[in-house]
Order: sequence, then structure tokens, then C-alpha cells
Amino acid sequence: MLCWLVLLAGIDASRPATAQPPLNWVPAGQSPATHADDLASRAETLVHQGRWSDVVSMCEVAARKGVLSPSLRHQYDLAKLHCDIARRHAEPAFRRQLQTLSEADARLVYGEVLTRIASHHVDAPDFGRLSARGRLAVDIAIDDEAFVALHATQATPERRALYREQISRLATARPVASQADAETVAAWVARSAHSLLGIEPAVVLMEMSAAAVGGLDEYSAFLTNGQLDDLYAQIEGRFVGLGVELKTASDGLLVVHVIPNSPAERAGIRAGDHLVGVGSRSIGGMSVEEAAQLLQGPEGSLVTLAILRAPAPARAVTVRREHVEVPSVEDVKILDRAAGIGYFKLTSFQKTTAVDVEAALRRLDASGMRSLVIDLRGNPGGLLSAAVDTADIFLERGLVVATRGRSPDEDFNYSAGRPGTWRVPLVVLIDGDSASSSEIFAGAIRDHARGRIVGARSYGKGSIQGIFPLESAGVGMRLTTAKFFSPKGLPYSGVGVEPDLAVQTVARPVDGVVSQPADDAPLAAATEAARSLTPRQATKPAPRTTASR
Repeated sequence: MLCWLVLLAGIDASRPATAQPPLNWVPAGQSPATHADDLASRAETLVHQGRWSDVVSMCEVAARKGVLSPSLRHQYDLAKLHCDIARRHAEPAFRRQLQTLSEADARLVYGEVLTRIASHHVDAPDFGRLSARGRLAVDIAIDDEAFVALHATQATPERRALYREQISRLATARPVASQADAETVAAWVARSAHSLLGIEPAVVLMEMSAAAVGGLDEYSAFLTNGQLDDLYAQIEGRFVGLGVELKTASDGLLVVHVIPNSPAERAGIRAGDHLVGVGSRSIGGMSVEEAAQLLQGPEGSLVTLAILRAPAPARAVTVRREHVEVPSVEDVKILDRAAGIGYFKLTSFQKTTAVDVEAALRRLDASGMRSLVIDLRGNPGGLLSAAVDTADIFLERGLVVATRGRSPDEDFNYSAGRPGTWRVPLVVLIDGDSASSSEIFAGAIRDHARGRIVGARSYGKGSIQGIFPLESAGVGMRLTTAKFFSPKGLPYSGVGVEPDLAVQTVARPVDGVVSQPADDAPLAAATEAARSLTPRQATKPAPRTTASR
């Protein structure tokens, strides 16, 4: 089964994020070269301290934009491997699965991973590099205390040294030039780790599988059982939980967003709160993944949280885990009733987005909408199909987006043309966190001159990922299969969408999150742009020939 979608961009929920100055920020009076040297020195210090999640946070955005310097690339890849190993083996479901996974099934997983990479990845694979990264991942794992406690009971310093000597000789004697070579070497590595360190071969093969996928590009990744389930829930827009979006902070986790009508909102939790404890445990220093394990539980169960809202002391809040519907359309309202300026915020692109947008439009139309502002700020993307369907609501016909991959099978043209176009004058608001599907939508509106784009240049993620379940083990992989281009053939990768009217938000970062100022200059500019487009008479939608469109 293959689900085509555009991945979330920006900060990946699979990795911890902490407050770090952005890599492209240069202090006043300092040259870019000096600043780059300072960054490399800071990364080196963090590496020596074992602060891997901080290295990832510092480098990730630059890596995804393709501007990470060579001096930082190696440290960044090491940090990713460390964080990924820690995250996988902190997941109870993944640990349980490893206990029952046979070596034969794990070898099938590794073979299927390499086969999928060879047939579907946007770039031709370098099997030697993928094999080497797998060996490096195992080398890192046998020094990880949690991994050793779980899987490597015989990993004494002497045995680790002997294992490394064997693997070094193997790498020298058996260069990897093909998929068959990579599979043979992986089997030898697994047997060596088992005989010398007591690690089950299936565990080693799964680590090598994960490392192979994770080293392809910034968006491809190995997905554990739990991550695969979470991704499907995200696509569907529903899950069992509390209804909060979290990021790491110095004292625990920062609440970035609270889903409307969620258990968290009903319990009085709001954006800006700090989650400092779960149950009787302090979560200071935990990654999002570790804390998420404590927050998860069956529907209907209760969890007690310690919530800090400065300057008041921490308080206990008990929240019931419930089935949460994640809306992709929020804050539907009329900004200016006299001018008839409608507004809504698109938070993501999921299966229900086009239907939700239609419902919002009908509601605003009934309230006297004559022009519309769609807010895509902070929208990390989602389903490619949802972006196309949403653009089709506003475009009568024509190309929405084109995808191009290494294989002709990945080349598609997605066009508008379904009946029921809304012709309301349109302003689209974007910022540097508007990514992937958001850029597809904004780029289509721009290229077809359907509306005005206001705000800041978008993120610049221009690749498509497919989700591939691996049947042998219940895990999966997220694989970059193609890049996408605007209707005029313009690339998005590293470029993004330039607004027609550039308006920057100036705000002070708090715990890595930019606070929204009281005077929202981009929204004010978008409102003024919509006012200039507003016709004297209400603009009704084109006649619709189907109930849904």
C-alpha cells in the first residue's frame, strides 16, 4: 500500500527541538565567515558534551534548506543517529516488537528497505554509503547506555573493541557496490554483534534499516510502529490524546498550540503554558518523544499534569484522554463586517481539508463575505491531494502542481477543473513556516494570478514523500520520491514562494517559539489588501453542480 502525501516540514515531531539561534542569523558586527566558525565551534562543544538534541535543533532548518556548511554536516548526522536510536528504543511498542522479530524477518525488512530505495527514491542510491551509515549506527548504539541495557548485555569494553576491529576488517575486505553486497555485509555485522556483544541479529538489522533510510535526505525516515500509527492518525485528522502540540523547553515542554474543543482546552490549558510534570514525574530535560510516552494511554483514562504559567506556581491539572478531532480550518470569522472581509486559518492539509474549507466558505458567505484572507502561517503541509483539492475550490481550471522524480512513474500533473469554483477575491497570508502543501496552494494561487500573496517568503520544501508500510515487521518508511513544481514550472526546494507584498513579523523568541505581537502587521496588511480587492457588491460563488463542490 502506498499513500502519496507531502510531508510535514519545519521541525520534525520525531526529533526534539530546543531553543537555538537560527543558523542564518548573524550577530551585528560579525562577518558570515566568523559566524560560521562560531557555529562550528559551538556544535563541536555540544558534541563533546553529548547534547545531541541541541545539535539537531541548531542545524536542522539549515540542513533542510540545503545551506548547512560541510563543517557541520558530519556533527549533524552523528547527532541525528544518536537521537533516532534513543527515540526508537524509548518506544515500548517498538521494544516489544523487537522481542518477537526473527532474524529472517529482519533480513526481509532490510532487503525491502533497500529495494524501495532503489526503485522509488528521487536519487539513485549509493549502497556503499547506506551500508556504512548502518554500520555507524550500530557502532553508536553499542555505546548508548539505554540500548546496551536492553540489547547488549555482553558489551564490555574489551568485547566492543574486538567487535569494532572485526567490522573494520570487514569494511576493508568487502566493499559494497550493490544491494546484494549491502545485504551480505548487514548479515555479517548482525552475526558479529550477536556473537561478541549478545545483540539479537534482528535488532542490528533493524538499526541498519533505519540508518539507511534516515541517511537519504532530510525528509526520508524509518517509521516505528508507533510513528506509523501516529502518521496515519495525522493524515486522518483524529487520534486519542489530550489535544496539545508541544516543544521542548528548559524546564519541560512548552505548549505551542491547543486544539479547539480538545480535552486540554476544556481543562484550561493554553498556548504558552509549560508542562513540567506528568503524574509524579518531573519531565525537565526529557525530549518530546520521552514525555509523549508518559502522556499516551487508552481512551477515557486520566492523566495529571503539572502546568506552569508564570508568574504563578505550578498547578495540577487532570485531563481525560479522548478521541480528538484535529480541525484543519480554524478561527472562521469576518474581519471587517463593513467591507465583508472573511478570514480563516488553515493549520494543515489533511483528508477533510477541502470539505472543511467549503463549509467555512458557506458560513462566511452567509455572513456577507465579499473578499477572503486565508492564513497559511505556520502551516507545515500535509497531503498533496488535499492541497490540490483546496486549490481547485478557487481555480476554474489549469495546472496546480507538477511532480517529477527519477522514475517516469513519479511524474504527474495535478490540475483543477472540477465544478463549483469560488470566485471571491482572495489574499493568502504566508510566512517562513508555511511549507510543502502550503506552498503548493500559495504557488498555484500566485501563478494563476488568482489572488495576492502577503507576508514572508515560505519555507522552501519542494519534495514529495510516500509512506511505505513494511509488512514483515509492522514498521514503515517515509521516502522522498519526487520534487514538485509550480504551474509555471518554478521549483520550491530552497526557494519557496515570494509574497507579492512582503511584511515581516518582528517578535521576541520565547523558548524557541516566536510570540505573536498584539499588532499583527502581516494580518493587517492582508486585511488592507483584501479591502482593496473587495467589490462593491457581494461576490457569490459560481454555481455548483455537485453537493460537495
